[in-house]
Amino acid sequence: MFQRLPDLSGAPVSFTLDGRTAEGREGDTVAAALLAAGVETCRTSAVGAEPRAPYCLMGVCFECLVTIDGVGNQQGCLVPLRAGMAVETQIGRGKRELAR
Repeated sequence: MFQRLPDLSGAPVSFTLDGRTAEGREGDTVAAALLAAGVETCRTSAVGAEPRAPYCLMGVCFECLVTIDGVGNQQGCLVPLRAGMAVETQIGRGKRELAR
């Protein structure tokens, strides 16, 4: 569904997503890297366990919450991707088993 614009991609940046190696691009936010990698659900809601995905991509909606380097409830759309970063999707307020 999401595609990178041609000629605008930065250098590759390696990170882990739920313990697996993933790759984003220099200049990506965590949320943008997840979307580009085909991850559509970055968390589930605390009430009802409904799947949630990045929505506004500017820090207003809080739908892109992930755990980054062991710190939960980080807004993925506001955090720049760094090499070696450990990103975990969340179930409600906790870690998600596997990203989809």
